[in-house]
Amino acid sequence: MRSLSADVVVIGGGLGGVAAALSVLRAGKSVILTEQYAWLGGQLTSQAVTLDEHTWIEQFGCSTSYRELRDGIRRYYREHYPLSERARSQRYLNPGAGLVSRLCSEPRAGVAVIDALLAPHISSGRLTLLQPALPVAAEVDGDRVTSIDVETQDGRIRLNGRYVLDATETGELLPLTGTEYVIGAESRHETGEANAPETADPQNVQAISWCFVVDHVEGDHTIPRPDDYDMWREFAPDFWGAPMMSLTAPHPRTLELVTREFTPTIDDDPFARIADQREDGGDHELWTFRRILSRKMLAPGFLDSDIVLVNWPMIDYIGGSIIDNPDAEHHLDAAKRQSRAMLYWLQTEAPRPDGGRGWPGLRLRGDVTGTEDGFAQAPYIRESRRIRAEYTVVEQDLSVEARGNDRPATFPDTVGVGMYRIDLHPSTGGDNYIDVASVPFEIPLGALIPIRMQNLLPASKNVGTTHITNGAFRLHPVEWSIGEAAGWLAAFCLDRATDPRAVRHSPLLEEFQSLLAGNGVELHWPDVSGY
Repeated sequence: MRSLSADVVVIGGGLGGVAAALSVLRAGKSVILTEQYAWLGGQLTSQAVTLDEHTWIEQFGCSTSYRELRDGIRRYYREHYPLSERARSQRYLNPGAGLVSRLCSEPRAGVAVIDALLAPHISSGRLTLLQPALPVAAEVDGDRVTSIDVETQDGRIRLNGRYVLDATETGELLPLTGTEYVIGAESRHETGEANAPETADPQNVQAISWCFVVDHVEGDHTIPRPDDYDMWREFAPDFWGAPMMSLTAPHPRTLELVTREFTPTIDDDPFARIADQREDGGDHELWTFRRILSRKMLAPGFLDSDIVLVNWPMIDYIGGSIIDNPDAEHHLDAAKRQSRAMLYWLQTEAPRPDGGRGWPGLRLRGDVTGTEDGFAQAPYIRESRRIRAEYTVVEQDLSVEARGNDRPATFPDTVGVGMYRIDLHPSTGGDNYIDVASVPFEIPLGALIPIRMQNLLPASKNVGTTHITNGAFRLHPVEWSIGEAAGWLAAFCLDRATDPRAVRHSPLLEEFQSLLAGNGVELHWPDVSGY
């Protein structure tokens, strides 16, 4: 078998994996980075989900390297798109003028920036990129991972590294290496969390969603009627209160039934509102909610239509988990079928302001997602396997109600910061939304250290959180921060001939935190309030 070696092996090229690789490379070490899909960037690119961030993101609450990513996306539009004069004058340009984030953009913009960030390191020879590649086996000697086997188009390759970082979307290395992990919902008895169920359920995870991108143009672009359309059209979970193929769904924060609007012909002012998650989720009008390119941001006539990401409650797939489940492939296929049925419903049955039904001008934009079928390359995965960690972040650490205050959550072993509401989508166990006000939080190093393994680190959503607190850790900037910290930690341990556990439990912690701060990682929040 062909083999490759590097100081650090990073399996998974999502945002956490990219951030981890950059940290290791900037520390002067060599990296092998693998990715399953055609694009690096995970939820931002192959899953097509535009940035979802906290209120203060333009001022503070992220690292310098994450800001490089954001600034790069804006620069991409400034350099390559015919922006209108007003758009070009915006310091905080939001190309999509979406209301989920202050920076809504197309997946390819993220791909271009990530590729540019990594390009010098490929040229230097210190970064080896294997793509597409899937982890299929591991060799372990006691508490250490000695190698990871990946399957590529050229056959199986054995990867050797002194540290191995799991940045896969579902924590794929954890079972391969025998690392202790949790999946699904822990019991209330185990975690003490108010929103945890009475009984643990490993198959109860947040819904996945197979996203797609559309515009609205002249002509009839209706897809063929799906064979299983009637089934999806009638699907109405008891807790949902309405058919999922509709514009009516529970409000995530109140669970009150709300009917959204969907108006592809809307003539809005994209500069009139700024996304602010403190105020609301921004999803009352679905066309502008996750819009990723607004035609009014560009020269008149350049775009015939806005370009919009469909990542809405109606495509949340709750039929079953894709993790540690023999029916995983069935559930992946069903998730895409649900999304296809939703598209057909929008094209043929969605109510219009003129009293008619259906928007046949809705056109799938596979050229935007990089696929032939028009859907994202990969499903949007909200919940992963999670390591059993030295420290597990629980609801009591983050919840405004549980803490009795809205001040930032602090940890002596902080290695980064994050902020998002504890936001759980409907689950495969039949739970409705759980959406709880959260405080800004520091990311504890203990959540990145497995209870036993010595040289395997989590670098994505697979850190020491619970089913509940994963809802605050799963978004773009936090995933990036986790990967960034894991990468610097691996490099630091190599330089000091030590291990992550020793770093956390010795004076080396302060030295490591100084290294992070010196490289642009924010370790603390100013005096701001959660929401």
